[in-house]
Amino acid sequence: MASTPRSVDRRSVDEHRAVVAALLTPMPVEDVPIGQARGRVLAADVIANVALPSFDNSAMDGYAVRAADVAGAPVELPVAADIPAGRTDVPPLHPGTAHRIMTGAPLPAGADAVVPVEDTDGGLDRVRFAAAPDPGAHVRRAGEDVRTGDVVLTAGTVLGAPQIGVAAAVGSATVPVRRRPRVLVLSTGSELVAAGTPLRPGQIYESNGPMLAAAVEDAGGSAELLRFVPDDVEEFLGRLRDRMTDGAVDLLLTSGGVSAGAYEVVKDAFTGRGVEFVKVSMQPGGPQGAGRVAELGGTGVVTLPGNPVSSHVSFEVFVRPALRAALGIRTPTGPSSRPRSVSTGRPHPRRQFRRGVLDAVTGTVRELGGPASHLLGALARAECLIVVPEDATELPAGTRVETWLLDG
Repeated sequence: MASTPRSVDRRSVDEHRAVVAALLTPMPVEDVPIGQARGRVLAADVIANVALPSFDNSAMDGYAVRAADVAGAPVELPVAADIPAGRTDVPPLHPGTAHRIMTGAPLPAGADAVVPVEDTDGGLDRVRFAAAPDPGAHVRRAGEDVRTGDVVLTAGTVLGAPQIGVAAAVGSATVPVRRRPRVLVLSTGSELVAAGTPLRPGQIYESNGPMLAAAVEDAGGSAELLRFVPDDVEEFLGRLRDRMTDGAVDLLLTSGGVSAGAYEVVKDAFTGRGVEFVKVSMQPGGPQGAGRVAELGGTGVVTLPGNPVSSHVSFEVFVRPALRAALGIRTPTGPSSRPRSVSTGRPHPRRQFRRGVLDAVTGTVRELGGPASHLLGALARAECLIVVPEDATELPAGTRVETWLLDG
């Protein structure tokens, strides 16, 4: 059994963030097919195996010509060949002729411009040109976008649709990515029941578990939800021991049971077992815990408060950055902005994370709902967290404030 950790009365947000981040090491690397890579994080640069475009091609449906041959437009020329996209045996263009060509088709040798079909009469055997193109008009030159050997994506990039597109375009059948952190999410409380079950007096529907599991997935992790563990220390520890024997977990994330009440099962179970419980100088979400539990194979444990807003804000402040850092994402704290506040809420000696709604037109943010940590409906409508520093003495309208976007 690990020795009892020292008691800490209060810890800063930054100090606790560093403690949580240290519980996760960089995830190992695995190769995945490009079609399964959406949302994954690159572990190494992607190098172009081919140039983009890989050959000179037409940017328009029209006619490949020598610009000098149609300089005196209107001009009529014979159509010597058709070049659809994908043709590999492209004949050269001889002087005084034109080739009908489709978008993306290879530009024939000898051609230096493409005339869009809209500037012609669309002829099949002979074509009349109404306008004279400049040399190079409507031609995509080989390598003008990407050259062979270029780095097209750097390590730490989160792969979305455009990134998957360029990786596939330069010939990557698979990509090296960080394995997703495996997070076991556990919410405690004998009063919790599953949604859809009739409520008895004193019971509530369990929401923190699904909320945190979704947040883990959104942050790039792989979540497993362990639900309805009652407020009993031995059963709590037994359920966890049983689960840990079934497979590896990178992080255990709990909600509830960490305050100063009489039935704080998480705190009672993990005190003296390697988890340090502290008060963090923040609002909401002061009661926090973090550490490693030897009985659970040294797995990192993060304990969040049970009130829904406190739990989610704590995830955004501490757990999301740790998961993103373990994945190698270059900006672990996620997207942020600095709009002007229209809030007049009173600052607090602790760092505050207020819920807000952004107005892109005016470049402002307004507070949504009050500071209470149970207002889950207001959190669901929020677009961002408004970060109010510890040393702020006032927050008049028009103040530039840091905001963290809540869309991941």
